Amino acid sequence: MAHVKTPLSKVASVFRVRSEGMGLRATARVFGIHKNTVTEWENKFAEQKEPLMLYAVCHEFISLTFEGDELYTIVGKQCEVSDSEGWTAVIMERASRFIVEQRCGKKDKQMFKDVMATVVDYIKQSEDVTFLSDGERRYGNTLFEMCAEILRTGLRGRPPKTLPPGVKVRLKNKGSQNSKPGRKRPKYQAPHREHPDTEQTIDEQDIHANHVEAQNAALRRKNSAFRRRTNMLNPKKGFNVLWTFIKSFIILFVFIGQQA
Repeated sequence: MAHVKTPLSKVASVFRVRSEGMGLRATARVFGIHKNTVTEWENKFAEQKEPLMLYAVCHEFISLTFEGDELYTIVGKQCEVSDSEGWTAVIMERASRFIVEQRCGKKDKQMFKDVMATVVDYIKQSEDVTFLSDGERRYGNTLFEMCAEILRTGLRGRPPKTLPPGVKVRLKNKGSQNSKPGRKRPKYQAPHREHPDTEQTIDEQDIHANHVEAQNAALRRKNSAFRRRTNMLNPKKGFNVLWTFIKSFIILFVFIGQQA
């Protein structure tokens, strides 16, 4: 699956029309690619059919745990970190180590909304979803805004909003709280109200994003030779050298959408 430089949306479209019965040469003509390229893609993904089919079936019945973290690189001219478009938000499924989604751009509300939309899709399919992050609260806030439900208790007053049944959000507040003014936050926190029927099965020692952070550290080491080139010669808006390496993991999910 390496060395696939074509956009994933185009690869997925090619597989979609092929699954609908379009011929090899016709597909090549419609999409403006060589027929050998289509055959090469099919051969590469055929090797992943069994594990992808198994994962596509099992993820509806097993508990899913997602970890969220961010990458940063300088895009174009140096500027304030809050104004930079060199951020990449990454969501990893812990058990399989699959990168289920990533978005790059400014680290604003829209980026978190785009990247958490995939997690919302998994919530609709699975009955047990846990999302974990280290310090960044906007993951949980965005998820709550997108899928919160009204809990009808029969009591007087406005009914509260909660996360859907089976959905848990946990946050690990890093660093010492001694030097921060105001009320101190606990190290491990559930930032939003959860449904009373949700089973609390996660231990505190499991509340972390170490796996996705280790993946990001490996990417930084892999791209150490491009660090100066990234900082000095990157005029394209939204371009991220790390994107090339992350795509190799995202491409695994092209077929999951087709088979699920």
